[in-house]
Amino acid sequence: MSHGEESALLTDLYQLTMLQAYFDRGMEETAVFEFFVRKLPPGRNFLVAAGLEQALDCVENLHFAAAELDWLANCGRFHRRFVDSLADLRFTGDVQAMPEGTVFFPDEPILRVVAPLREAQLLETRLINLLQLQTMVASKAARVRLAAGDKLLVDFGMRRAHGAEAALLSARASYLAGFDGSSNVLAGMRWQIPLFGTMAHSFIQAHDSELAAFEHFARSFPQATTLLIDTWDTESAAAALLPLAQRLADEGIRIQAVRLDSGDLGAHARRVRAILDAGGGAKIGIFASSNLDEHAVEALVTGGAPIDGFGVGTRMNTSADQPYLDCAYKLQEYDGIARRKRSEGKSTWPGRKQVWRRFDAEGRMCGDTLALADEMGGGTALLTPVMQAGRRLAPSPPLAAVREFARAQLATLPPSLLALEPAPPWPLTVSEPLRRLAQEVDARTH
Repeated sequence: MSHGEESALLTDLYQLTMLQAYFDRGMEETAVFEFFVRKLPPGRNFLVAAGLEQALDCVENLHFAAAELDWLANCGRFHRRFVDSLADLRFTGDVQAMPEGTVFFPDEPILRVVAPLREAQLLETRLINLLQLQTMVASKAARVRLAAGDKLLVDFGMRRAHGAEAALLSARASYLAGFDGSSNVLAGMRWQIPLFGTMAHSFIQAHDSELAAFEHFARSFPQATTLLIDTWDTESAAAALLPLAQRLADEGIRIQAVRLDSGDLGAHARRVRAILDAGGGAKIGIFASSNLDEHAVEALVTGGAPIDGFGVGTRMNTSADQPYLDCAYKLQEYDGIARRKRSEGKSTWPGRKQVWRRFDAEGRMCGDTLALADEMGGGTALLTPVMQAGRRLAPSPPLAAVREFARAQLATLPPSLLALEPAPPWPLTVSEPLRRLAQEVDARTH
């Protein structure tokens, strides 16, 4: 999973066929591509930019290994002169981007690549792949955070994520968007994401009694342990563990919480809370999991369920209700001339662009302007330089800093966008110079 070892062949075939055609015709002038989302998924009010660190890894390490060049030369599709030209291919251009954690909206570029045509073109497939996944998951995770308030949130989704890379990057994206931690151990090592975990039902089943399982686990983790209590009978287990909890407490062993993972979580939580409180277990928390998403979490929180934290997995890591973004990486300029796609339902704004964000007197965002990159707009410019001449301008910030930036971004959302229900469309103004440029491009290409 190291991007330094990633194959340049992890791309679509048409990227390489286009590169050979460009090579044959000597097309090597500077191209400008921008990545953006065409429209919000149904039910979403905003998106959270994520995946820039991995995208820059991909860009910075772009190259073909000798074995890959040998395969291309012998696969029967490409001629030798073209394949030989790839031996020294490296990214030599510039990248501008919104910082990870930035809230953004449709038609707003979150990344711009300016480089010789073949370099910029070859990056298309993998950049979409990387930015789409983490942005999709971070945007879903941010909604869960808004629904949960300040309750504990843990990513539990590795086992049903779509492959190893998706599992790892979704743990990163959810933490970026405000989750407190993950069960994914590699994510903990790689990015210092706090790790959380309890036990599986198999641990209980492997013992001859539930109480023996509880005691063995607690003695292995005496400082703080969470016990899964719904393997057989949830309320009976809650009542049975109270004498054990007191006995262990006398030895300095603390049962921190119990976990509910099935049935009506709200009803079980109320009954378990009553049992614990009546039996001297008022300090034992309740943690819940089982097919949760922002809507389920919101229903439990607003319904007053006495749940202190949630493990959210499948529905967030796969963004189950909307498992993809309608996003694109499109050519906006080549050889100094603005370009535009006019396909039905997929038209683009031409040229290099900037997004300017406006804030009201209370510091809440109130509108954006899409403008040409050389225009001076009102507000804050969201795209900033991150690479020049093929190299990062600075190391990627620590994930903890990105997470704090995302938290600050979400704090500036207007109340209408904080709700899970669809809000009115975000006010995006397109500048007059950009509109005129689009008209000029249309007239030239009509």
